[in-house]
Amino acid sequence: MTELLSAAQLEERLRHVGETRYHHLHPFHKLLHGGKLTKGQVQAWALNRYYYQASIPRKDATLLARLDNAADRRAWRQRIIDHDGMKEGEGGIARWLMLTGGLGLDQDYVEGCRGILPATRFAVDAYVHFVAERSVLEAVASSLTEMFSPMIIANRVAGMLANYDFVSQQTLAYFQNRLTEAPRDADFALAYVKHHARTPEQQQQAIAALTFKCDVLWVQLDALYHAYVAPGHVPPGSFVPQE
Repeated sequence: MTELLSAAQLEERLRHVGETRYHHLHPFHKLLHGGKLTKGQVQAWALNRYYYQASIPRKDATLLARLDNAADRRAWRQRIIDHDGMKEGEGGIARWLMLTGGLGLDQDYVEGCRGILPATRFAVDAYVHFVAERSVLEAVASSLTEMFSPMIIANRVAGMLANYDFVSQQTLAYFQNRLTEAPRDADFALAYVKHHARTPEQQQQAIAALTFKCDVLWVQLDALYHAYVAPGHVPPGSFVPQE
C-alpha cells in the first residue's frame, strides 16, 4: 500500500478484515452456538477463554501507561474497570467466573489456569506482548475486533439459551454488558486509529495489527477444535471433559 487512504477508506479496509477473518466464521463457534457441543466441550471453551479474559486488563494496563494524553488515558482506563470491577466480585472477569461456575467448573481450578491448552497460553501471551512492544497505534488497532463482537454475542446468547439446558441468562451475564461496552470501546479505538494513522505505512500497520488480533482469536478456536472436537487430541495436562 503506497497511497494514503482517506479516513473512510481506512475504516472500510479495517472492517473488511473483520468480515473475512473474525472468529465468528470459525467452525467451533458454529457448533457452540448451534447446540452441537457436549457440556464438557462447552466447559473446555469457557475454561480456555478465561485465560484470555483474565489477561485483557494486563494488556490494557501496559497500553494505558504508554498513552501521553490524559483524555485518552481516562477513556482507556474504563476498559480495566470494566474487566476488573471496582471491588471484589464485580466486573467482566467475575461474570466470566459465574459462567464457568454455572458450567460446574471449580473456581480455583479456573483461576489457576492449570488446564488450559498450550496454544491458548501461547496465543494470549503473544497478544499481551504485542500490545506492550509494538507502537501505540498498532496496540490500539489490535483492539478493533470489538467492532465485530456484538454480532457474535447476540448469536451466542440466543443460540446457547435455545440449545443448552445447562446455561441460563444468569450464567451468560458477561455478554449482556459487552453489548454496550464493546461498541463504546470500538468507537474510541477506531477514532484514534483514523486520526493517528497519517501515512500509508502507519495505515498498513493498523490493518496488520487488526489482522494479527483476528489470528490470535482464530488460533484459540483451532486449538479447541483439534483437542475437543476432531480428532480429539487433548494435550498432556490440559482439561479432560468428564462427559
